[in-house]
Formats: sequence, structure tokens, C-alpha cells
Amino acid sequence: MSGQVVQIRDLHFSYPDGTAALNGLNLDVSKNECLGLIGHNGAGKTTALLAMCGLHFGDGIVTVNGKEMTKKNAKDLRHKVGFVFQYPDDQLFMPTVYEDVAFGPENLGYEKEKVGENVQKALHSLELDGFEDKSAHHLSGGEKKRVAIATVLSMEPEMLILDEPTTNLDPHSRRGLIELLEGMDITKIIAGHDLEMILELCTQVAILNKGKIVALGDPEELLANEQLMVENLLEVPYSLR
Repeated sequence: MSGQVVQIRDLHFSYPDGTAALNGLNLDVSKNECLGLIGHNGAGKTTALLAMCGLHFGDGIVTVNGKEMTKKNAKDLRHKVGFVFQYPDDQLFMPTVYEDVAFGPENLGYEKEKVGENVQKALHSLELDGFEDKSAHHLSGGEKKRVAIATVLSMEPEMLILDEPTTNLDPHSRRGLIELLEGMDITKIIAGHDLEMILELCTQVAILNKGKIVALGDPEELLANEQLMVENLLEVPYSLR
């Protein structure tokens, strides 16, 4: 369908131990939409995100920019989908911030000059000018999170996927990250338990339970529905009570 970045149709996925994580997931994500993906622990949020990135393959169809993702083309499509892990230390492993942010575009085969331009652009967009020679492991939690986002922005993705982006952030860092995300003109999918952040950032929200979407719609309308939230082991955020 025109204008859609991701389409998922009847996606099923089970882990090697037999745990069923996705049970017929269907989802459309439109260009420049900010979609919130919420659900209790074990509902299938992270598995769904990894399927969109071609890191999990199950039974069903995942389409990115009109192309069905397969094991053969996943590497080519994956750089269009920037995935930010819940914990930045899972994403940052080079000696310096510059090298971390340059790693992706270098592996995509970008010319050295282009790599440098992309690194500086990504760092500047996340207010990280002057951090090039720092070690990411000596930064604060909020700074690490921004560096992790920069590592995917440097690859010029068409969509940004974030798993629990406000985890372990203090109030000041959380506020700064929300404002940065709000200012990004890019398709975003945000999975998380921080429902106030979801309300503030997202144009649409999907509730997952037992590996499928049970509700999809306006964030304020869905999150204010106490019966719906309780049935899915969630609770109405404080600002809507």
C-alpha cells in the first residue's frame, strides 16, 4: 500500500524452546508515523521489532518499503531500519564514540568522506558535538542512549525502531531524549512501558497480547480505556486518570 514503510501479515514466531512469541501478527506502519507498541512483559513487543529488522524469521510476511524481507535480502533492507536496543551497552563496542557511529556506514561500504559527513551529522543532530574522542562506556546513561541512536542515524535509515528508549534514564535525560525524538522527521516505532512517553510522542498505538495486536488506534483513546488496559495487564497512565 502506498505510503507504508512496513507491512506485517499473519506473522508467527516461536523460540527454540517452543515458546510462541508471535501468533498471527498483522501491522501496517505508514511513512512518518510514530507508532507506540505496548504490552505486558512477554506480549511479543521485542520479538516483533526484531522481525521488522530481519533478525527473526518466522512464518508470515514482513515487507519493508514494498519488498518482502527474506534471509537473502535482509542485510540490504536492514540498513533502512535503524534498531536501537534497550540497553546501549549492547550496541556500543568501539574504543571511541566516533568509531561506534562510523561502524555502520563503513560496513555499508560508504566512502571515507561520506562516513565522516554522516558521523558528524548524526552527532550534531543528537547534541553530541565534541564527543568524537570520548569512550562511550564513560558516558552517562542519557549520553549513551543518544550515541546508540547516532550509530543508526549515521546509516541514513528510513525508519527508527526503539526498544524501551527511556529505560534507566533520569528525569532530565528522559526529557531530553523525548524532545530529540519529537523533533526527528522520520518514521518511528517505539516499544515501551513508559506510557506517558508513548502519549507524548506517538500518533498511533498498538496493544500486543499473546503475540498479536488486540487494539490499534488513537493513543489517548486507547490508553484511557481502563477495561482494555486491565484486560491486557496494563494500567491507565496517571495523566489520563
